Amino acid sequence: MPRRGLVLACITTATFTDLVAYSVAVPVLPDYATRFHASPTMVGLLFASFGITLLTVSVPLGAFSDRFGRKGPMTAALFVLALSTLAFAYARSLAALFLARMLQGAADAATWVVGFALITDLYAEDERGRAMGLAMGGSTLGIIIGPLLGGWLYEIGGIRLPFLVVAALAAIDLIVFTIVTPATVTVKVASASMWKVLTLRPIAICALLIVAAAATMAMLEPVMPLVFESRLGLSPASIGTLFGIAGLASSAMHPVYGRLSDRGGGRRLMLMGLTGSAAILPILNFAADFRSAAVVMTLTWMTFGLIITPSLAYFAQIASEAGVTAYGVVYGIYNVAWAVGLMAGPALGGFFLERAGFGRLTVGWSALLLITSLVLARLR
Repeated sequence: MPRRGLVLACITTATFTDLVAYSVAVPVLPDYATRFHASPTMVGLLFASFGITLLTVSVPLGAFSDRFGRKGPMTAALFVLALSTLAFAYARSLAALFLARMLQGAADAATWVVGFALITDLYAEDERGRAMGLAMGGSTLGIIIGPLLGGWLYEIGGIRLPFLVVAALAAIDLIVFTIVTPATVTVKVASASMWKVLTLRPIAICALLIVAAAATMAMLEPVMPLVFESRLGLSPASIGTLFGIAGLASSAMHPVYGRLSDRGGGRRLMLMGLTGSAAILPILNFAADFRSAAVVMTLTWMTFGLIITPSLAYFAQIASEAGVTAYGVVYGIYNVAWAVGLMAGPALGGFFLERAGFGRLTVGWSALLLITSLVLARLR
């Protein structure tokens, strides 16, 4: 395997581990709530604290990697990921859990921003879609495996074992990445401020599109379980299985979308993904049982992939065409846009579900996505 292929594999493993670390805590939350007498609101704030550091450090870390190289921030991120996961294992207070969660957010920012900037450094424009599709396909399995691994290991060895295993995996990633990267050329470029990059109209508009896409996915994650439980009477296990089926199908399609992006351009696929998502959201209302719910969920998540994978390569493409090669800052902005969507989507979705119902929510959101796709269609 070529050296850059090894680096791509390391980045994929690192982002996979990051998503496992993010989601492995889900099955053990009831135990933590009991141990530390935490209310549901406090547990929600614990998870939300991840986004604080994700938002605040993404662009600065990207700018640092532009100026001083990718290897240092990436290895530091893996070290912090292992350390924060260990902190979860041995936390004895809510304050310690909050600190560990915020450290995970910082590690996530560096892993994804610097990792994808490094992919952009190593691969030419007509290869980036394929490379990023492979990275996304492998890494997104982490969000599916994390809760399963956490619950299984918790049953075997108690509350610490899931975090110890993930911390060990992060440490292995760190060692392998350190060995592989010395022979890889680290690109140092002139730094650029976030505000200067955002003044470029194509990047600003594309960032808004990322917010819309991330918010749509994040809106459905808490809303669909409530709908499936109330309308279809599905159990938590059945609902989890639905999300797992949809996630696996989406992961399998990421490499395909990456290759299509290289051949036909990311902009066209993003348009298809946005309009397709707008068309399919109202169809979610027709889920009548587990089987039909699995079909519409799978189609929805596969359609989302048409936005996500091409957007990663397209973001670098429009930055390069505008004369910006500070890809650390570029992907820092991408990460910030994604984080904004992740925080806004569930809040808006829950608010409108309660007041307008699921049908009106999906139709209204569909209209918003259609307007967004028209904005992209006008972009030249």
